[in-house]
Amino acid sequence: MAEPTPRPNEPRLRPAPLLFEPAEAAGDPEHFFDLESIDDPRALLARATELTQAFRAAADRAMEFQAVAAAQLADPRRFDRLTHADIAERAEWTEDYAKKMVEFGRGLLRGENGSGHADPV
Repeated sequence: MAEPTPRPNEPRLRPAPLLFEPAEAAGDPEHFFDLESIDDPRALLARATELTQAFRAAADRAMEFQAVAAAQLADPRRFDRLTHADIAERAEWTEDYAKKMVEFGRGLLRGENGSGHADPV
């Protein structure tokens, strides 16, 4: 399982690096981060686990950035602020989820939500 997202006073753990694949490798549906070339099942499990953790950590961080952006876009002090419905449409969310993400993002901006869990739901 992915490591919890660290908070401001906690050191950030570094997951396995997500290496970008060359365009020709990415075009091959059987090719995925060179996992298909690993013959040893122990090594395959280890590398696949590293990638799983890295993808989860990246998804958690990306969601936090989404929440912060949603909170900033909904800020009532902005003359060009967006409604929850507008944010939901842009992010392909439901309006209820957009509201939750805005609140989650506001908490992140205030330095709250230190539970280590990045899910706003």
